[in-house]
Amino acid sequence: MTQLSFNGVGVSFGASTIFSDVSFTVAAGERWGIVGRNGTGKTTLFRLLTGQLEPSTGTVVRQPGLRVSLLEQHREFHGAEMVWEAAAGELGELLALETSLVEQAEALATDSSDAAMARYGRDLERFEREGGYEVTSRIDAVLHGIGFDPARARVTPVSTLSGGERGRLGLARQLVSTADVLLLDEPTNHLDLETTRWLEQYLKEMERTVLLVSHDRAFLEATVDHVLHFEGGSATPYSGGYERFVAQREERRLAQQRQYAQQQSKIARETDYIARNLAGQNTRQAKGRRKLLARMPRLSPPVGDEGTMALRFEVRERGGDRVVSALHVDVAVESRTLVRDFTGAVMRGDVLGFIGPNGSGKSTFIRTLLGDHPLARGELRVGGTVTAAYYRQDLSQLPAESSIYQCIADLRPTWERRLIQGHLGRFGFSGDEVQRRVGSLSGGEQARVALAMLMLSGANLLVLDEPTNHLDVESIESLEDAIERYDGTVLLVSHDRELLRALTTKVWVLHDTRITEFPGGFSEWEELSAEREHAARVQASEEQALNKVHERQRVTRGGRSAPQAGSRAAARGDERAIRRKLEEAEARVSALEGQVAAVSRELENPGLYTRPDGPAEAKRLGARLDELKTELDRALEEWSEAGVRLAALE
Repeated sequence: MTQLSFNGVGVSFGASTIFSDVSFTVAAGERWGIVGRNGTGKTTLFRLLTGQLEPSTGTVVRQPGLRVSLLEQHREFHGAEMVWEAAAGELGELLALETSLVEQAEALATDSSDAAMARYGRDLERFEREGGYEVTSRIDAVLHGIGFDPARARVTPVSTLSGGERGRLGLARQLVSTADVLLLDEPTNHLDLETTRWLEQYLKEMERTVLLVSHDRAFLEATVDHVLHFEGGSATPYSGGYERFVAQREERRLAQQRQYAQQQSKIARETDYIARNLAGQNTRQAKGRRKLLARMPRLSPPVGDEGTMALRFEVRERGGDRVVSALHVDVAVESRTLVRDFTGAVMRGDVLGFIGPNGSGKSTFIRTLLGDHPLARGELRVGGTVTAAYYRQDLSQLPAESSIYQCIADLRPTWERRLIQGHLGRFGFSGDEVQRRVGSLSGGEQARVALAMLMLSGANLLVLDEPTNHLDVESIESLEDAIERYDGTVLLVSHDRELLRALTTKVWVLHDTRITEFPGGFSEWEELSAEREHAARVQASEEQALNKVHERQRVTRGGRSAPQAGSRAAARGDERAIRRKLEEAEARVSALEGQVAAVSRELENPGLYTRPDGPAEAKRLGARLDELKTELDRALEEWSEAGVRLAALE
């Protein structure tokens, strides 16, 4: 069933055309990746889909009653005070009903009148009918998957969250909404590798329609089944995942190039014939051909890679073989230790991938290495002949009040204007645009200025902290090519798996204050540590099942009221047996939870995968985890059934 249809759609603002002649249809359950360079119209497309903007030409048709929800890059939570409430969003009414049921269940211990019991029964029936148990457990599961503690989320004010946490909360709110179509704008921003993998799995299991703008190539390949590519003032739809799109795009460009070359050759032949025969005996034929040539519709030259960043990193001096040395290093922020007792080294020519959860201390470690943060203990230094250039995640290295032009002029005071303009032209800045103030630029534009400055450093060590955050796919590919050609050493902090897979020769994994060094590239690390993802999925599944049971216990009175004496006496024997079974099942669930957590902790430890017997041990632990999951599922079912039977008796 078609939910959305674009027919010859174009958008213009005055004399400026954003895009034109865009046509495609979206069927229920499809997942579309929206890709293209920054500024080509991806956000404008979302505004058309939500009805915030009307097309200048063409038509946008939506299925009647279709509910569309937009996750914007800047999130607001109007009226929500606590994190859990903000995540619940439109389901807030169900949340209020849940709170009322908990209060009523507690009050029944002292007031079991017919009126109180009747009200409680009506509200409980409505809560179950509207899927209250499933909804609240789903909110908890999404919050946990996005990196929040569901219990703490109920008492944590939204006002205390950082910018990155607000971004993750906005994503959680989208995922639990009841909209038919989700529009996600850069959903992996602010997510670490583990959370991004969780989101991939969640989107793949969802039955709703998704349109997402993303620069994360691995994420796109794992989630989408269609691609809409903005290029050359229009957009072209493709069927299949991201890798299939790349192949189809190249085939399409080659076909366009052949057609364009054939037409240009024909035009040249006809023009030559006309010039030679216009005044001769074949003048009538020449004039006829000239008319036909004038009426011939001209093909546009195919859009290629023109306009992408022309990025290249060069090394001014070779530098020593030992680039970074760490000996028994501790890194701390106030009383919190982020890295404990780390010893390691980075050698010349290494491309080191530094990975770990958000907030674990990667950026602080880098700042300590470069002297911007005090070292708590040990020895951490850069080699004496090593010159480092630092790309900061927050782009704080950029002078906000300076112009784009001045940023380069300050680094190259002897350059003539044409050289500065030419350098900036390699990064997409031309004409009067170079006089814009850096602080007024978009995130993508600021990232390109930072890379333009970095290119002039001549450093033999590049320290790149999340360099792909604000770049479009084409710019990321240019960055990847530049790092691949670079003769120096690279320390790369990134959540872009495709970049890590393509470039890294060594990996540092920061986990629970410990840095584990893996001697192979990131793709080898992924392959060896596949059981870590398995453990995370098992834990997420079991937590959601547990949440459903706990939710039922929260809102049902669970024996806390005082039923009538006659009915209680008649069922006392059954009640005692069921209560005993309930307690046994609860104890078994608790024991199995502990065993699942213990096995998961072993699988999550990066050190396991660097041991010679690590892969074999990980497989054994993974099999044991599956056994425990089966036992825990059975125990949860028994626990839930006993609880329902006990509540019915009471």
